[in-house]
Amino acid sequence: MAHIKDALSALVADSKTGLPATFINLLSILVRSPSVVGAEHSFFRVLQRELEERGAKVTWYEGLLVAQGSEPDSLMLSAHSDRHGLVCTGPNEFQYAAFVAGARSDLLGNSVDEQLMRKVVDRFPNEQVYAYEPWSGAYRGKGKIKNAYICEYRNNLIFELEGMEHLVAGTPVAFKDNLKVTEQALIGQMDNVLTVAVLVYMFEIGFQGTAFFTAQEEAGKSWRYLLEWFRRFGGSTNQLVVVDTSPYPDFATAQKQELVLRNKDANAKFNNALTQKLAKLCAANDISVQFKDEYVEAKNAELASRNEPPASLGSTEMGRIISASKGLVDGTTLQIPTSGYHTLSESAPLESVSAFIYMLALLADQNIDEILLKESSNV
Repeated sequence: MAHIKDALSALVADSKTGLPATFINLLSILVRSPSVVGAEHSFFRVLQRELEERGAKVTWYEGLLVAQGSEPDSLMLSAHSDRHGLVCTGPNEFQYAAFVAGARSDLLGNSVDEQLMRKVVDRFPNEQVYAYEPWSGAYRGKGKIKNAYICEYRNNLIFELEGMEHLVAGTPVAFKDNLKVTEQALIGQMDNVLTVAVLVYMFEIGFQGTAFFTAQEEAGKSWRYLLEWFRRFGGSTNQLVVVDTSPYPDFATAQKQELVLRNKDANAKFNNALTQKLAKLCAANDISVQFKDEYVEAKNAELASRNEPPASLGSTEMGRIISASKGLVDGTTLQIPTSGYHTLSESAPLESVSAFIYMLALLADQNIDEILLKESSNV
């Protein structure tokens, strides 16, 4: 494996963020490339180009793009490539793409929770949008969200747009987005283009393992594509690190920790040994972490004391694949804390992004056990 940490330290930093300038340029490109859940093909084409330019071998599968270096089994990382958006479902009618891709309607008895729909209704007032061809990514026009309401007949969320009357059913509509950079954060529709950009950037600095880019995670389907790959090409046991952003109620709360780990989610317990190795590696490098499940459980204790309903531990790609694979795949997650989750103003603290890149560089550069052994001998 190449000396990734050395390569990282030698790179020219962006003057405003302190992050590698080439990473900021890459992220800016990817943010402007649409990837509405259920219509990720055109984004996969962009990813293929960027990955192959950085020396990766890229293979397409249904719902999955796999990038590999010369040591594909050395480290396996996964990020979901889809982002929220809309899809045309009839003449001048648009629905939330994640609900359509997930087949969430009363027809199947698995309708979207009304509370969630009401939350989404108020999330994108007057936002600028644009349509694109799902395979080629060709531009199909721009418009604006005029109104959103819950259809009483279908119990589903309907959007009304200005300037999109010409579109036919099946056309994806992305939110217009540009990367915004402040002295504190990277801002935009970060979930999950941010960690996708980091995985692409890893190949630029010498990563030789495997990176998975999954489709339809926001519709709860990505784990299926990933598990199918492991059943065909994986070993008897397969260890995976799934990367993502993790929501907090405000930016100040997100800043209280640099990275987020989990012992479990609502679906399954994660690999404890790998999780603790990551925690110790963070501690050895003065990177602050929080275990999200412990954070939620502490909040739920407060809610219970007030006789209020508990919050969910959350459902992750990692938990879903652990639960479904019956021992074939396990692992853990590594996440960047953010605020403004699932909006166009999701904010990722610069310190967290820097720590995230450095942690993945450590993981890729050498065996974690060797790092921990060295650190413990210095105590």
